[in-house]
Order: sequence, then structure tokens, then C-alpha cells
Amino acid sequence: MENQSFSGSSAGDFQQERLRADLLQTLDRLPDLENGALMAQIMDTLVRMANQEAERLDWKILSYSLLDMEEGFKSFYPYRHTRKITVFGSARTPSSQPEYQMAVEFARRVGKQGFMVMTGAGGGIMQAGNEGAGRDRSFGLNIQLPFEQGANPVMSGDDKLVDFKYFFTRKLFFLKESDAIALFPGGFGTQDEAFESLTLIQTGKASPLPLVLIDKPGGDYWKSWDYYIRNRLLDQGLISPDDTSLYHLTDSIDDALESIESFYRMYHSSRYVDGQLVIRLKAELCPGGIDQLNEAFGDILTKGQIREVSAFEAERDDETASLPRLALHFNQRSLGRLHQMIRFLGKLGVACEAIQHPEKK
Repeated sequence: MENQSFSGSSAGDFQQERLRADLLQTLDRLPDLENGALMAQIMDTLVRMANQEAERLDWKILSYSLLDMEEGFKSFYPYRHTRKITVFGSARTPSSQPEYQMAVEFARRVGKQGFMVMTGAGGGIMQAGNEGAGRDRSFGLNIQLPFEQGANPVMSGDDKLVDFKYFFTRKLFFLKESDAIALFPGGFGTQDEAFESLTLIQTGKASPLPLVLIDKPGGDYWKSWDYYIRNRLLDQGLISPDDTSLYHLTDSIDDALESIESFYRMYHSSRYVDGQLVIRLKAELCPGGIDQLNEAFGDILTKGQIREVSAFEAERDDETASLPRLALHFNQRSLGRLHQMIRFLGKLGVACEAIQHPEKK
């Protein structure tokens, strides 16, 4: 027993010494690392937390959250330049249902266009999405539940199957990595994903992206949902009229695809620089285009006008530095109107023969 105790103590001492050496080496390297300042901020936060009162559960939540994020960052990094579409929907939809077959067809067609497809890696609509896109063009973001949720046969054993302990870290990666979201009918989980996506887009906590609600031909699942939005939220002033522009209802795969393609016909990406919203474009505006934008969307500005600009100094080393840009003092409230503006850019792009989607992001 004494030998075992000594052996265990020695192993623990060795682990602590190795950790101490790794930390010191990392600290020495921070000034030379591209994101060293952010890494130092993370370490500083951990040091402060270590000196505060906290329960064991608090530390377990932090530990498992970091493990979830580590796995997610590592899995997605090789595919960071590939556009991705998330497919949400019920895990209980059998393959005989039209919604399942539509999800297969939708994922197959977006996969052929160059997108990758992300699902929750479960059965039903999730399996249909992975099945349609194929294993090579699929991601599965799995979460272990006591029922329903095992990895589907398409994703089982694949390197792009990412297992999450927490829903909130899983949702983080769905929104972080998605360039579009397609929602098919589903239960509490699908409704939760629909409303969380809308909330994050509406509040500017997620980048602008198309959100398409797809039903079977003649189906009323999303029409009933939309009725609730318009007649229980909008009519009582709980949301803005333009918030309904954040999503698109359809019972046609062709229409769903067109909704996504038109969103990205001119729009590439966006970020804030020096208090201004910078919208990167895939092609320059046609003559007169900027005047049309200012006339139609001047109401979303806090001052000045929408301007055509080149990359700001903060963007000089960005991979999008060569793209044409718009800059505007956006009021950061009118996200529905901003989505309308992005789709208006798509209409301008038809005349300008903008690059078709998907491109590398």
C-alpha cells in the first residue's frame, strides 16, 4: 500500500511539474504569437478565478465547456473557408415522410453547389440532411441524451462528428459556423433552435445569414408558426414589423435554394471597424447602385451616408482585403432592415453579374 501511495504521489507531482513547465513555456511564447494578447487575457481570467470562492460544480462546468470548445475549434478549423448550411428538424421524422425526403433532396443539392451540411447527427431530419449531403460533405454536432440522440449511421465514426456535453456550446458552434439555416418541422428542440437563431440574429449577436423554414408542399406547420409570430408578437408590439424579414417560409426546395443564393449574390461578410458596419461585397456596385441604397435604406443610419470604401487599416491583413466594401454608421437596431438591404444588394447583383454562391469565405 505504501508503494502504491508513493507511486500515485509521484505521478501527481510529475503531472504538476509538466504542467508548470508547459505554462512557463507558453507564457514565454505569448509575445510572439498572433493572438497572444487574447491568450494572456484567458490565462489572467483563470488566475483570478483560482483565487475566488467557487464550488466544484462551477469548475466542472468551466472544464467541460473548454473541452467542448477545444474539440469544436479543432474539428472546424480545416474547413473554415467552406460555406456551411445547418439543417434542423425532428429526430422522430421517419424516412417515409415527405419532410424527410425533402431534407435529403435539399442537402443533396446544396452539397452539389459546394456547401457543407451540418446537423445534430441524430436520426430523422438530421440523418436526412447528412444522407443527402453525403459523409464527405457533412458535419454532425452530437449531444448525448438518455433517449433519441445517438449518432446516425452516416456520421458514426467520422472525424467530422463532434460530441458535445452541453447544449449551449453545441449551439455556439451551430451559429458560429453556419452561413445559412434550414429548418424543417420538429418539436421542442427545433422550436428552440429557431427562436434562438432569430434572437441572436435580431440582436446582432450572430452575423446576418438567411434562415429558411421549409415545409412539405401544402403543409401548414410553419404557416401556423408564422401566424403566431404575426398575431401574438407583432400585433402586440413585442417585435418590430421588419423582424419578419429575418426568416423566409417556403414549401419548395427551389425557392429555399433561391433564398439562400440571392442572399449571397453580392453579400460576402461583415464586421465592425471604428464604430462603422463594414459590408464586404463579392463585386462592385453598378453605377447608381450606391444612390439607390442610400435612398432606400437611409433610415437605418445614425449619421452620414452609405459609402463605397476600400479595406480599412484594421483589415489590411484580412483575407477579404481585396473585396469591395460598403461602410455605414448602422443604428444596430434595425436588423430586419439590414437583411432587407442585403437582399436588395442581391437584386443589384443580378444586373452587375456578381459572382455566384458559394465562394470560399
